[in-house]
Amino acid sequence: MNVEAVKSIYFFEMARTRRTLLQSVVSPVISTSLYFIVFGAAVGSRIQEIDGVSYGAFITPGLIMLTLLTQCIGNGSFGIYFPKFTGTIYEILSSPVSMTEIVLGYVGAAATKGVMIGTIILGTAALFVDLHIAHPLVMILFFVLTAITFSLFGFIIGIWAKDFEQLNLIPMLVIPPLVFLGGSFYSIDMLPPFWQAVSHFNPVLYLISGFRWSFFEIADVNPIASLTIIIVFLAVLMGLLTWIFRTGYRLRN
Repeated sequence: MNVEAVKSIYFFEMARTRRTLLQSVVSPVISTSLYFIVFGAAVGSRIQEIDGVSYGAFITPGLIMLTLLTQCIGNGSFGIYFPKFTGTIYEILSSPVSMTEIVLGYVGAAATKGVMIGTIILGTAALFVDLHIAHPLVMILFFVLTAITFSLFGFIIGIWAKDFEQLNLIPMLVIPPLVFLGGSFYSIDMLPPFWQAVSHFNPVLYLISGFRWSFFEIADVNPIASLTIIIVFLAVLMGLLTWIFRTGYRLRN
């Protein structure tokens, strides 16, 4: 293991966060605060509680997951896309650095930034609602696994993308609707039976449901099923990434 190579990539990516502090940290905090203000005032005044939990507290895990997914995918994809765009990716591929070390550096930095911002969002939420975390260790497990998985997903998107339009396609146009329709602001038990069944095909539902269970012990799906979905998705992404590096897909041409 070339530890110095991993550290170099990791700290280079982390330094980019300091250079774009307003975009990386301040913007997500302001956006989340607006969600609490708007939904807390407009919707929260009409829906007092869901399953015994105040509406403001109920939507907190969904808002954290929204930020975590978009930030991890965005950071993971841009980290590897920019070297492709500038041509410096060939210097990395020709250096004595293995696939594992490249992934550890880029994905590790993206996941770290996602966890940092998610933690800040959690602290911001505590200013608006009374939060109680029933299972802190389970919450951390979901938090970290989700950050790693979607940072890896973003890394693959960065390799696949040919331009900035494709780079922003999934984090900007696909993830937000999946989060909004995945039970972020409501329980799927409130939906008609047909739409409850449809909702179970949304993978983000399992992430939000499992994460919410760690807070309030209420969930739309079994927490074990949620954890299984994350692990399976992570395994699939690792297999796909192994194939990409073996074939050089959109890296060497």
